[in-house]
Amino acid sequence: MGLFDIFRKKKNNVEPESTTNSESLSESQSETLSQSNSETTTSSALTQPVMEQVGLVDEHEADEWSKALDKKSEAIHDLPESESESESESESESESESEDEIERNEQQVYDEGLKKSRTGFAERFNRFLANFRTVDEDFFEDLEETLVGADVGFDMAIKISDELREEVKLANAKRKEDVRDVIIKKMVDLYEADGVNEDTQMHFAPNGSTTVILFVGVNGVGKTTTIGKLASKYQQAGKSVLLAAADTFRAGATKQLQEWGERANVPVVAGKEKADPASVVFEAVAKARDKHYDILFVDTAGRLQNNVNLMQELEKMKRIIQREIPDAPHEVLLVLDATTGQNALQQAKLFKDSSDVTGIVLTKMDGTAKGGIVFAIRNEMHLPVKWIGFGEKASDLREFKPEEFVYGLFKELVS
Repeated sequence: MGLFDIFRKKKNNVEPESTTNSESLSESQSETLSQSNSETTTSSALTQPVMEQVGLVDEHEADEWSKALDKKSEAIHDLPESESESESESESESESESEDEIERNEQQVYDEGLKKSRTGFAERFNRFLANFRTVDEDFFEDLEETLVGADVGFDMAIKISDELREEVKLANAKRKEDVRDVIIKKMVDLYEADGVNEDTQMHFAPNGSTTVILFVGVNGVGKTTTIGKLASKYQQAGKSVLLAAADTFRAGATKQLQEWGERANVPVVAGKEKADPASVVFEAVAKARDKHYDILFVDTAGRLQNNVNLMQELEKMKRIIQREIPDAPHEVLLVLDATTGQNALQQAKLFKDSSDVTGIVLTKMDGTAKGGIVFAIRNEMHLPVKWIGFGEKASDLREFKPEEFVYGLFKELVS
């Protein structure tokens, strides 16, 4: 089943209305069960026969239940109104807190996190379709402009437009809704095709040796915060984690990482301000190896992405890491700020050429309408998005799931 088919299935899946269990009971049991759901169940005269009749308890147990229920009912009625309300509010607050502790499921997270992007897509497509009259050259020019404006990238916009020229005719799409569905299906199909054999899994060292994960990216994209969130996730999963503060040039970078370390109860190896980043990496790798840490996360500097010295520093770090742990780093994650749109794509190209990037962390997705950048990254870079960030909390950094992304982005557009 293709990604678009999964999307449509999820889109059209309607939960059946709940039905009362009394349908499967006998007529007498159904009537008794209805009585048990009414306010009169607090009366011992009704409670006992109800419980006996539906077969829940025997006669003696029913009698004990009814006495206890009567006492509780009297105690509740004797409470002052304000005290009763206070108890009710307290129970409500407790239930609310319990619900907050339950982690939101993936669909809810993607749904909420992609709200701005989903709204932006909808607005652009609605403007495009408002001018739709017929499928001609003006139609395809407007489509390309709409797609580029949605940050799917110029190359993918042209590719979609070219491949749609025959498909729109073959699908006999005349209504605006049909045209829209054909366009989105083509986008999703191309996105899926570009991701064939894409490796979205995180890779770890074999035989329980230390896994080294290097984080790269320009300043301000959220590298340090991402490291802190992942450290918290893996530490809570039972892994021993060590952090290396190798961004020694940005004021406050080390302190920020140390704060995340304290929050996650994870140690941090740090050097002096302006110290050689490679020396910090060496110390951290040696400590991680000798004390058998499961994972070492390495924060790096992020000055101008085209700065030759920065790229040379990254290469130096990698050489030091490989000298101590030959098969490391096991991941080189490029952190990109989704709010920068096409600038993020340019950063990805520069870092891929110099850093052997294995995957992307896309941050701040909840704060942007530029969700289309995910399509451009896969189409032009063939780099997997491995993590996506939807908020400030550690739990808001999630493993990237293409099916949830597609559904969260397009669910209000496809009929």
